[in-house]
Amino acid sequence: MNSIFTFFFLGASLAAPIGPVKTVLLNMGIRHGFFHAWLFALGTLATDLMYMTIVYFGVGQFIDSPLVKTILWSFGCFVLLYTGIENLLSVHKIEQNLKSGRYVRLRKSMLAGFLMALLNPLTILFWLGIYGSILAKAAGTTSELQIVLNSFAILAGIAIVDISMSFLSSGARRLLSVRLLTIVSIFTSLSMIGFGIYFGIQAFHALF
Repeated sequence: MNSIFTFFFLGASLAAPIGPVKTVLLNMGIRHGFFHAWLFALGTLATDLMYMTIVYFGVGQFIDSPLVKTILWSFGCFVLLYTGIENLLSVHKIEQNLKSGRYVRLRKSMLAGFLMALLNPLTILFWLGIYGSILAKAAGTTSELQIVLNSFAILAGIAIVDISMSFLSSGARRLLSVRLLTIVSIFTSLSMIGFGIYFGIQAFHALF
């Protein structure tokens, strides 16, 4: 049981840092509330499960190819820049959205989480690097059942952090003033743009 808790905390600790996907999750909670942030997180978790399966069955070499990485860096750059700029341009509508209870389709939030994580090369680097090394270390010494349990413990750790961030961001939406929400939204939008530029630089280096 100790090993399962170890992998649970591994997943939680790796999910905690604020990267491009977590930045969008926080922004989603602030703008649209808990359920949108939570479904966004479920979308990212679906991507994690997909990449975990790919690495588990040994197909990781395909997504580790330079061409695929370049495509992902490029698309990640586009998605983050587009999302960040769009949020930045609509930041003045936060007060209006809070008063009107503007409705955004829940499935759109989930799809956004799935695509954001899918096009995030850092997600791939995690599953190829961390998870791949865990599988390599466990090979021949750990049963298949234990490997599967440990894998789902990692996912559970990630899920708990995502739910916590969804709850905190939606709580901030209710508790903070419109001025503070606007400042936080501007900060997260600029963070998205910054990550997008970083992804673009990585794509440029991969191409040239």
